[in-house]
Amino acid sequence: MGRPPLEIGTHGKIRFSPTKTGFRARASFRGYDGRVRDVERVGRSKAKAEQALKRAIQQELQTPSGSEITAKTRFSTVAELWLAWQERRVAAGERAVGTLDNYRSMLKNHVLPALGELRLSEVTVPRLDRFFPELITQTSAAHAITARAVVSGILRYAARHGAITGNPVRDIEPIEGGARKRSRALTPAERREWLAQLEQDPTARRHDLPDLTRFMMATGVRIGEALALYWEDIDLDRGLVRIEWTVVRVRGAGLRRTPPKTQSSERTLVVPVWALEMLRRRYATAVAENRPPASPVFPDSLGGLRDPSNTRRAFREARGSGDFAWVTSHVFRKTAATILDEAKLTAREIADQLGHAKPSMTQDVYLGRGVASPRAAEALESLALSDYRPNSGGKPGI
Repeated sequence: MGRPPLEIGTHGKIRFSPTKTGFRARASFRGYDGRVRDVERVGRSKAKAEQALKRAIQQELQTPSGSEITAKTRFSTVAELWLAWQERRVAAGERAVGTLDNYRSMLKNHVLPALGELRLSEVTVPRLDRFFPELITQTSAAHAITARAVVSGILRYAARHGAITGNPVRDIEPIEGGARKRSRALTPAERREWLAQLEQDPTARRHDLPDLTRFMMATGVRIGEALALYWEDIDLDRGLVRIEWTVVRVRGAGLRRTPPKTQSSERTLVVPVWALEMLRRRYATAVAENRPPASPVFPDSLGGLRDPSNTRRAFREARGSGDFAWVTSHVFRKTAATILDEAKLTAREIADQLGHAKPSMTQDVYLGRGVASPRAAEALESLALSDYRPNSGGKPGI
């Protein structure tokens, strides 16, 4: 019976022979391509020779011949290759433009300054275990979590191309983000007070925040989705809005309407009657100003797309530092979700309204999606925001 072959990625018995200055260590190892190779190293002692041999075998296992990148390739080089791959995924519609911009920013500002000049074989668990805690100290746990995702993606790319045998990110300590703040929703009294505060603030009216608040609470859409809405996406006769786009700032191209990250975010919503009345009034103004159907419902001062980041800043300025200091644009979405939950809508109906990921694989496979339940509009009638008043601060926009 023949000797069993070596397991992939292992070496056989180490053999020693004396030299004039010490010892020579020899062994056979089986690479990940299945081939058996011989390697030898020398040292002043058996222990030194053995250590040198094992390091050589490990290096050989990490550096397959003919690979575009190897364990000796700099991390920054692989990061460029990985980023180019992500750009191709964006072009194919597999990644959102905003996600790619976040990756670029994280690499430029944090990851490459710390790891860029290292060889792949030098990006080890101990080094990463030092890098991420330092990043938390300098920035935040949220930044460190994003950085971890970027570093892991780059090293996973290297592993797929045979440059390293595994991804060391998997072995580092988890990044603790601390206790997540519980998301609050506006109570009925707070809704009325918040809108009254906005209506009394000339700057908030100039930024068109009262109507934008109403629409987001009436539908539960994200701020980027609200700002991407065109008049051609609305059926005022049937009271429907199609959510098929979001606004993002594309590097080198400015603000653009792009498809959302997931298919579940594309949906058609039934609008509550009180919000539909608000939209009809705004549409009458848009027609009077000769704005085309392919123009934003909530435009900037020039009639174009509004920047979500600037709009969030306008909300922060409008909320002040008093009782509403906790309010963000996400609170309006949470408010809509809370009302739907209190109205006993199912998880499926709420998910369809908000454009969330599927509640479960079974529901996603066997239940149709795309048009949210009319019960959602019925429930959102309870917002009691029918005291709509056209903006008195001039043309909507910033």
